[in-house]
Amino acid sequence: MSTQTDSNKKDLLRGGQFLVKETKAEDVFTPEDFSDEQKMMRDSVKEFVDREIMPKREEFEKKNYELTEELMKKAGEMGFLGVSVPEEYDGLGMGIVTTMLVVDYISGATGSFSTAFGAHSGIGTLPITLYGNEEQKKKYVPKLATGEWFGAYALTEPGAGSDANSGKTKAVLSEDGKYYNITGQKMWISNAGFCDLMIVFARIEDDKNITGFIVENDPENGISMGAEEKKLGIHSSSTRQVFFNETKVPVGNMLSERGSGFKIAMNALNVGRIKLAGACLDAQRRSITTSVKYANDRVQFKTPIAQFGAIKSKIAEMATSTYAGESASYRAAKDIEDRISIRHESGASPQEAELKGVEEYAIECSVLKVAVSEDLQNCTDEGIQIFGGMGFSADAPMESAWRDARITRIYEGTNEINRMLSVGMLVKKAMKGHIDFLGPATKVGEELTGIPSFEKPDYSELFAEEKEMIKKLKKVFLMVAGSAVQKFGPELEEHQQLLLASADILIEIYMAESALLRSEKNAKRFGEDSQKEQIAMAKLYLYHAVDIINTKAKEGIVSFAEGDEQRMMLMGLKRFTKYDNHPNVVQLRNTIAEKVIEENRYCF
Repeated sequence: MSTQTDSNKKDLLRGGQFLVKETKAEDVFTPEDFSDEQKMMRDSVKEFVDREIMPKREEFEKKNYELTEELMKKAGEMGFLGVSVPEEYDGLGMGIVTTMLVVDYISGATGSFSTAFGAHSGIGTLPITLYGNEEQKKKYVPKLATGEWFGAYALTEPGAGSDANSGKTKAVLSEDGKYYNITGQKMWISNAGFCDLMIVFARIEDDKNITGFIVENDPENGISMGAEEKKLGIHSSSTRQVFFNETKVPVGNMLSERGSGFKIAMNALNVGRIKLAGACLDAQRRSITTSVKYANDRVQFKTPIAQFGAIKSKIAEMATSTYAGESASYRAAKDIEDRISIRHESGASPQEAELKGVEEYAIECSVLKVAVSEDLQNCTDEGIQIFGGMGFSADAPMESAWRDARITRIYEGTNEINRMLSVGMLVKKAMKGHIDFLGPATKVGEELTGIPSFEKPDYSELFAEEKEMIKKLKKVFLMVAGSAVQKFGPELEEHQQLLLASADILIEIYMAESALLRSEKNAKRFGEDSQKEQIAMAKLYLYHAVDIINTKAKEGIVSFAEGDEQRMMLMGLKRFTKYDNHPNVVQLRNTIAEKVIEENRYCF
C-alpha cells in the first residue's frame, strides 16, 4: 500500500517497505530541502550553542550540574524545549523534521547538555503530550515546554534493564481510593538531580504490564536520591538512582489506562530513537571540523598532515558516514511527518496521529539509532587518531567527545536490542500483511534456481549500477531473512546471532540507499558537477555496505543452511554482491577529503 499526500504527491511507503519497493529520488526529503523557516531555526540553535555551550565545554567536564540546569533554562526561554509541543500548551507546534533539526544542532557541543535536553524534551515530556488527558496536559506541559519545570523518565531498575516490563516497583491503591502509593528503586535516571517531575513506571498488583504515572519530585513525599553516578562520559548530565517509599500519587496522575505503561514506554522510545540519531549528527560534524582544522595546522615532515593519504582516508570516511546519517535521518523524519499528516487528515486526534505515525516507522527508528550512534563513535575515535598523542589528552577536545559518544550505543535500548527489534518488527509486519515480505523472498529463491542473464546492462546514467546494486542487496536480505523465517518461524527470535547479522544487512541497505537517493536528487536539481563530492560519498558508502553485507550474509547462511541449499545461497550471494565496474575507492576518498580539507570544515 502506498499513499499520496496532498502536499507534494510523493509516493509514501509504509515502514519497512523500502526493502521490497523502489524509492524514487524525488520522493525523499533531504537536508537541502529545509524551508526558510527551518533554516532560521537551525541558525538560531547553532548561534545559541556557539555562544552559550561551546565556550563552556571544559566546565562540562567538571561535573557542573548547575551549569547544565542554567543552560537548559536558557534553552527553554528560547523556545527550544517546546519545539514539538502543541501551541495550546505554550510550545511551538513544529513537526518531526523541525524537531529533529533542533535536536541535531543543539546536541553537537557536549553530550552532557545533549542528554539533559533529550531526556527532558523527549521521554520526559512526550508521554504527557501523547498519552495525558486534557487536565494533565494543561497542568504540566506548559511548564515543561518553557523550562519552568524539568522532566525525567524513571523506567530502568537494577534488575530490569532491556527487559523493561519486568520492573518490580509497586503502586498500591490507598484505602480511600484517592492515591497510589509507589514504592521501589529506579536507576540511571537522567536529570534526576534537578527535575520537577518524573514519568514513573510501576506495577499495580500482579498486572501483566506496568503502568505509567506523573510524579512530582517532592522530597517530603517519600522520594530520595542516590549520589550522582560516576560515569565514563556525559559528566555534567545529572544521573542518579531514585528511591520511592510510599510516595503518594493522586489517581488522576495515572497516564492513560492501567497496564498501558509498557506501550507508553515503547512508543516513547521509538520517538527517542530517531531523535537520538539526530542528536549524533552535529557531534560528527563538529568532530570532523575540529579534526580537519588540526590536520591543516599540524605540520610534520614540512607538510600539513592533512595532505597525507592516511589522513585523507580518515577524513573521507568520517564525512561519508556523517553524510549517510544525515540523509537517512531526515528521510525517515519526513516520512513520519507525512504519515502523521495523513492520519490527522483522516480524522485521528493529533496524539493518535503522532503515535501511529511514529509507530509505522519503528523499524527505521531502530535502524537509525544503531547506525548513527556507531558512526559517531567511529568518527570521534578517528578524530583522536588524527590528533595523535594530543588526541589522548584531556586538554584536547576529542577525548571528551569520544567518551560522550559511548553512551549513545546504550541508551534508548542497546544497539543489540535495537538490531534484533528491527528484524523482529519487520517479520511481524509481514505476518500481519502490512508488508509483502515472503512474496518477494520466494521470487528471490526462484531466481537462485534460474539461469542468470549474461546481458551487459547499460550503466551510462548516473548511479545506474549503484541503483542496481541496491536492488541486489535487497535480494540478499530477502534470501537470508526469508529462508530463516521459513526455517525457524516464531522461534527465529531465539537465534540472536542470526538476527544480528540480518539486522546489519538491513541497516546497510537503508543507509546506503538514503545517501544514494539524496545525491541523485541533488545532482538532478543542482547539476552533477556541483555534487561530485556527494556522489563520491554515496558510492563510497555503498562500497563498504556491499562488503559488510557480504560478510554478514555469509555468516547467516552457513549458520542455518547445509548441503545444496547452502551452496546455492552462497552462489546467489556472490552474484548479488558483484560489481561489474568496481569503484576506485582511493580516488573516491581523495575527492571527498580534498573538498573538506580545502573548506577546513565539514561542508556538505
